[in-house]
Amino acid sequence: MTENVDIDVLICGAGAAGLTLAIDLARRGISFRLIEKANTPFHGSRGKGIQPRTQEVFEDLGILDRIVAVGGLYPPQRLYEADGSSTDAEFIVAATPTPAEPYQLPLMVPQFLTERVMRERLWELGHTPEFGCELIGFLQDGDVVTVSLRRGGTEQVLRTRYLVGADGGRSFVRHSLGIDFPGKTLGVRAVVADVVLTGLERDVWHRFNKESMERQIALCPLSGTNLFQLQAPVPLEGEVDLTAAGLTSMVQQRTGRSDIVIESVAWASAYGMNARLAERYRVGQVFLVGDAAHIHPPTGGQGLNTSVQDAYNLGWKLAAAIAGAQAELLESYEAERRPVAAGMLGLATKLLDSAKRGEMQRGREVHQLDLGYPESPLALDGKGYGHAVAAGGRAPDAPLRGAAGQTRRLFDLFKGPHWTLLCHEIGLIGVRARPGLHIHVLGTGGDVIDADGHFDAAYALQSPGWVLIRPDGYVAATVGGQDIDALECYLQQVGLA
Repeated sequence: MTENVDIDVLICGAGAAGLTLAIDLARRGISFRLIEKANTPFHGSRGKGIQPRTQEVFEDLGILDRIVAVGGLYPPQRLYEADGSSTDAEFIVAATPTPAEPYQLPLMVPQFLTERVMRERLWELGHTPEFGCELIGFLQDGDVVTVSLRRGGTEQVLRTRYLVGADGGRSFVRHSLGIDFPGKTLGVRAVVADVVLTGLERDVWHRFNKESMERQIALCPLSGTNLFQLQAPVPLEGEVDLTAAGLTSMVQQRTGRSDIVIESVAWASAYGMNARLAERYRVGQVFLVGDAAHIHPPTGGQGLNTSVQDAYNLGWKLAAAIAGAQAELLESYEAERRPVAAGMLGLATKLLDSAKRGEMQRGREVHQLDLGYPESPLALDGKGYGHAVAAGGRAPDAPLRGAAGQTRRLFDLFKGPHWTLLCHEIGLIGVRARPGLHIHVLGTGGDVIDADGHFDAAYALQSPGWVLIRPDGYVAATVGGQDIDALECYLQQVGLA
């Protein structure tokens, strides 16, 4: 273990990715600091969609109910035609929750409310972001990173085991590492603004001129607020008037309605859309997460979700590495997350092309429930072992019954920073208990019972057989009785000695 360091991890950037990582490290007892160059929290709605997979992550982090309480579901769209007529249509393709997938609908939560809930959770765990604290330089020397910080007129030097750049698309950390950020400018510029307005009802998402990139405009009521989010493409060049008067003029020109008036602007931005992916996610002891590693058009609501899941993937691996796990564990971060981001960029760009044609309906393709790491170096599938789930895939949920008769869920067993080993009662022989591993036995004589067969339908766990679930809710290993030695070796490699 590295000696003479001040903290284990320095997180640069207190947006959704940095907050996710901080919460995860805090509940693991890892020493860290979370710094943010800006003097105050971000106050815009930008990343407002919380996809079903991220809802599962938030459940594990202990904030899902609060997120739901401050947000809501997406409203239907009201599509206005040139003649003033309109039709209502669902924006989200409806899907019914299942025992294996309990969350099927994206939530609408303005980003500033999501991050507020996350900061509150972090405070409960004894930590707080340091706003107005800027990273101004760092130097790696072996397994230590020496960083220079500036807060007000004071500079500070400290030593950390790991530095994580969660500092956005213009990442200082990425630039300092010299990591290329290839991609393309997508030839679309847009305005997004949070506004108070009169003249529109709050029960639908109002969309005008959906088939015209020159005249499109959308006004969406933001759950949990009195605001609307205004979205509109604008010319690639020239100034855009983001005042209340300027945005009112834009709205009235594009809608042909003088009754819609912007009374105030809480936040506004005009930005060009890009799709870019960092060539590397790691250099030595320094990592990139979130927009520092990938930027993308907002179509499909993928960005904040991908950023949260980057940090969720990295957190447990950093903790395990600090505890002495083998180096391959940290190397898997880029191997697992970079391909996911590449796919996300392709999807968001494809959906942008659809939006240009006025096609906005979204379904399972944006839910992120089907993402996984089947090619991961951490995926262990036992030879000849039949199963319904594969190593690297998302671990399904299932309703169970505890031996004492109470209702349980598989996600209840997974919740927390530990690994989870599931087995039949006669399959436990040879797997010893150890810190950080929760072992649950299913069936007669076990501590949980698959009363309705939902676990068996999702996992098809043989007897003797084991399914090992990672701390981030993905299947680590599926093995049969003949693979017990391989399972023991795997547990030691990931730090469960």
